[in-house]
Amino acid sequence: MYEEMDTLIEKASILIEALPYIQKLYGKTVVIKYGGNAMINEKLKNWVMEDITLLKYIGVNPIVVHGGGPDINSVLKKLNVESQFVNGLRVTDMQTMEVAQMVLVGKTNKELVSMLNQKGGKAIGICGIDGNLIQARKHYEYVNGESFDLGYVGEVVSINAKVLEMLAKDEYIPVVAPIGVGEDGTSYNINADTVAAEIAKAIKAEKLMFMTDVEGLKYDKNSKEIISAISADEVLKMIDEGKIDGGMIPKVLGCIDALKHGVNRTHILDGRIPHCILLEIFTDKGIGTMIHL
Repeated sequence: MYEEMDTLIEKASILIEALPYIQKLYGKTVVIKYGGNAMINEKLKNWVMEDITLLKYIGVNPIVVHGGGPDINSVLKKLNVESQFVNGLRVTDMQTMEVAQMVLVGKTNKELVSMLNQKGGKAIGICGIDGNLIQARKHYEYVNGESFDLGYVGEVVSINAKVLEMLAKDEYIPVVAPIGVGEDGTSYNINADTVAAEIAKAIKAEKLMFMTDVEGLKYDKNSKEIISAISADEVLKMIDEGKIDGGMIPKVLGCIDALKHGVNRTHILDGRIPHCILLEIFTDKGIGTMIHL
């Protein structure tokens, strides 16, 4: 009996710890870049959908931006198409673009929408083509000082914030696939981390969160100690020193850019931890790395 009561009291304490954070975030918008193992592992996927649905029910407005690399890789492999990456970005010819759009918009997006709806949310799946949500142009990557043509890879020109605000500030949860559209109607595959950051900037989100497959940032890759908070200047120094590389670079640069354009808090968190979103937002300690100016 006493053990059961202790458990109940502990649960109440957790809720009380979350109270000031709930009050602070009530009515605010949080942009969540969803990716990594949390998109593959069914248990993790389920926990993430529960977290996002709960946010909506307690008065926070989540906007989800998702990638879909593993699903795209799977389809390309079946078609015997090899993937090439330059600085973490997929080289995208016409065939790859068609596959990316089909998978991101037609499969991954709708699966996430269905899962959120099953949890009691009212999710709506959209991509950058809908309502001219993501206006884009062709992106050129620079390798050793020279311009490299990535094909149908785009960069964000502008975000139609009104579309997202209409949905998020109502009862809906927007789920965004990172496909943009050019002035001539050409579709572009855009890095989902970049899209999440641009959306957070456009709507002046309270928080921008990147779910990853690492515990957080570390000063030494072999260290067990996670950096709980770090300044943008320190992050840039770590990139120069090679301590941050690969796919983490677009994430941290997205955090810094968002902070400089009005987003209050940005976070890198481990999507492999159950209920990582709630733990990061509603506990005193948090679990990931917060980047600040």
